[in-house]
Amino acid sequence: MPALTPRRRALVLATVCLAAFAINLDTTIVNVALPDLSRELGATTRDLQWVVDGYNLAFAALVLAAGSLGDRFGRRPALLLGLAGFAATSALGSAAGSPAALVAARFAMGACAAIIFPTTLSIITNTFPDRRSRAKAVGVWGAVTGLGVAVGPVVGGLLLAHFGWPSVFLALVPVALVALAATWAWVPESSEPAAARLDLPGLAASSAAIGILVYTIIEAPNRGWGAPATVAGFAATAVLTAAFVRIERSRAHPMIDMTLFRTPAFSAASGSVTLAFFALFGFIFLVTQYFQFIRGYGTLSTGVRILPVALTIAVGSLGGVALVARLGTRAVVTTGLVLLGVSFAWIAASPAFMSYERIVGQMVLIGLGLGLTTAPATESILSVLPPAKAGVGSAVNDATREAGGTLGVAVLGSVFTSLYASRLAETAFAGLPPHTAAAAEDSVASALGTAAGLGRADLLTAVQSSFMDAFHLACLVAAGVCLIGAVAARLALPGRPTAGPTPAAARPAEQRTAVRAGQRQP
Repeated sequence: MPALTPRRRALVLATVCLAAFAINLDTTIVNVALPDLSRELGATTRDLQWVVDGYNLAFAALVLAAGSLGDRFGRRPALLLGLAGFAATSALGSAAGSPAALVAARFAMGACAAIIFPTTLSIITNTFPDRRSRAKAVGVWGAVTGLGVAVGPVVGGLLLAHFGWPSVFLALVPVALVALAATWAWVPESSEPAAARLDLPGLAASSAAIGILVYTIIEAPNRGWGAPATVAGFAATAVLTAAFVRIERSRAHPMIDMTLFRTPAFSAASGSVTLAFFALFGFIFLVTQYFQFIRGYGTLSTGVRILPVALTIAVGSLGGVALVARLGTRAVVTTGLVLLGVSFAWIAASPAFMSYERIVGQMVLIGLGLGLTTAPATESILSVLPPAKAGVGSAVNDATREAGGTLGVAVLGSVFTSLYASRLAETAFAGLPPHTAAAAEDSVASALGTAAGLGRADLLTAVQSSFMDAFHLACLVAAGVCLIGAVAARLALPGRPTAGPTPAAARPAEQRTAVRAGQRQP
């Protein structure tokens, strides 16, 4: 790709950030609509998990394949195709008349997002070839993507205050179309058809492994963790993962150089991103329901109250990349994960009706922790990859984000659902007709409706206490995951960066070989 003027680079960065903002906005904009979907479409808690995770599952399963195809056939046409498809499937989602139809639309939206997201980061890698300017661009990209995730509930709340739930999907259409026009006007073509050869067996094995793993975890609480289908799903994932590793090691031009995972700047950074998004997505999934079901806030009020997370993610992302130059990746990412762990532990120790000022303090820690973790870790991942593999390398980063976010909703949502149902079954709801009690255990909205319809304060108290017990346990799980991740990051990530690093593609062949062997190179 020819050198671009500073103005053109800025326009390219703005375009890919808008595209990334749209698809990250979609990961959480639907969360504030969950109570409405429960009431208007009759969706159960499990349905709601699939509305959120159907998008993330398709995204995570297909992102590696999409990144590789973008490297091979061109990143600009991949971005155009993804944005056009995203606009079309968002419109279809707004017309869904049942939970099943909406989940299907969410899967299609996730597939389009899988084409878009790795392309945005690989375009940045090729537009900003030197590490210093690339780090700044990644910091901006990280801030915008984090904003998209955290602003979703605000935008969704604003729309739901004036329109019905279909508006949260229709609103994404014009954003995608503007990004499409900007891509057509400003983003140059870049591809590496010789270096980025197609690896069809690797694509199939990686997509199947990720998809089956995420699907198995989402369904495990309903089927049972020891059920034959669950065990078979984990076994199939292990077999496919082993097959993928063997395929990649045997090919002269693999989709992913597996020896990169011996390099802490790549593997430990990928793990850190996974844990950060595990915590964020699980938190937003639960806190939006806490604000609406327990505190009684409207959709717009809920979205506005989550805004501190969005603002501090941006601050943490930009500041994190700047701090890496002074303190090193290890110190910054470890601090970010510690902040996340502390914030969730704080939430778990808080009463149900705490002051909003206290909640703001908790959300500030979450936002700063996420920003300090993800932007520096993303830049670390890109620093060890040649431009020819920018798409698939970006896809690895994106897959870790989506897998982490999907698992966050699946695991924390399942922990919440299981404990909420068991706690509620021990309360006055046990004396109600079986079908009424079962509906209350399946849906918080149904339980609150029953309590209100019967005018019984004891039932309302039972719902609130069961909800908070389950919410607190889910937060304790998130805290433990983040703090364990902080210890791992402290042990595995590289420290201070050396001066004047060169792009991987510009290194001598013997130096690149050393990197693959797991040695740190400047």
